[in-house]
Amino acid sequence: MLHPELTADRGRRLAGPALEEAVALAAALPRLDVAGADIVRLSKVQPGLLFGSGKIEELRARIEADEIGLVLIDGPVSPVQQRNLERAWKTKILDRTGLILEIFADRARTREGVLQVELAALAYQRTRLVRSWTHLERQRGGLGFVGGPGETQIEADRRAIDEAVTRIKRQLAKVVKTRELHRAARKKVPYPIVALVGYTNAGKSTLFNHLTGAEVLAKDMLFATLDPTMRALKLPDGLEVILSDTVGFISSLPTELVAAFRATLEEVLDADLILHVRDIAHPDSAAQSEDVHKILEALGVKDERPMIEVWNKLDLLPDAEAEALRTSAARQDDVLAISALSGEGFDTLQAAISARLTPALLDEVVIVPFAQGRVRAWLFEQGVVLDESQDEDGYHLSLRWSPVQKARFEALLHA
Repeated sequence: MLHPELTADRGRRLAGPALEEAVALAAALPRLDVAGADIVRLSKVQPGLLFGSGKIEELRARIEADEIGLVLIDGPVSPVQQRNLERAWKTKILDRTGLILEIFADRARTREGVLQVELAALAYQRTRLVRSWTHLERQRGGLGFVGGPGETQIEADRRAIDEAVTRIKRQLAKVVKTRELHRAARKKVPYPIVALVGYTNAGKSTLFNHLTGAEVLAKDMLFATLDPTMRALKLPDGLEVILSDTVGFISSLPTELVAAFRATLEEVLDADLILHVRDIAHPDSAAQSEDVHKILEALGVKDERPMIEVWNKLDLLPDAEAEALRTSAARQDDVLAISALSGEGFDTLQAAISARLTPALLDEVVIVPFAQGRVRAWLFEQGVVLDESQDEDGYHLSLRWSPVQKARFEALLHA
């Protein structure tokens, strides 16, 4: 595992945590054994080979001596750089994007997850069609109607990928339509949605399990959770919500995956409240938080969306440091310090969720057409009706309700 780092730009992430994350990514694939890991300082990126000639020779000797079969480079590697490095080192090269795609492919369980990974992998592979082997230079002869050279192998490969992409997009469209129907059905149920988001391995699944009693895979491992999971949760004050656990984010998330998993992460876009879970014990926690906000922005989550920042893993910190964080969190709005493992702070967290989802009530009058009897019944079920009268327009209802209930009512009325 190699982590290239420009010597002129080392302020973004700490070198130690960056290398640890790279190793953890490699270890996330069970069939890989990490033989070694190094940070490679670069004064500048070499366009054709990424590294300088001296470093390439040094690494070639190590690769041959240790009989390394795969070199992972924790960063972007262009197709030309990959081809040249594979020739120089006579081994397979995989960059950060390729490794994350491999992990997602290994973890995807649902039909939609598998299709999304395939789509992202094809988009990635299409950029890798360079003439690295001789078969890519041969031509497939045409029928002679037009004349000139036939189709090259690289063009045929690209066309085959494009056809596969079209086929997968059609399959995904069917899956997405089914999920949209499920989402529309959920909107008819008066339960707000609370989405857990955060950097991978921040403890979202552990928190999800302890709150809901579910058994979602929760390990000290990157991308332990890939497919989203939803469970009903009844809060101590009686409010019922739907809690959604989502895939963890990561720095430099491949653009192919941001696009492909947008559909899966649309649960976050629909959420009434977002819980941003942070591993506050991680030395790179601030940078991880910044990455999460960037990805949320790329997904289209607006700044005004209600959000609570949850500082997790207090149990991993020394007592004095944990106490300082508790004090700091208590002084900030929408910041809570907890331990998902021990349960510390759960009562405060659940009370905060209720408070954010039950804001000041609104007094309003609405008109429900006679044909919308089910909507009228729903309002009575909610216990928000203060008075009712009728005229030729329909039912005139005086209501006292929350903005969340109002949004649900409008969705029902126009369904």
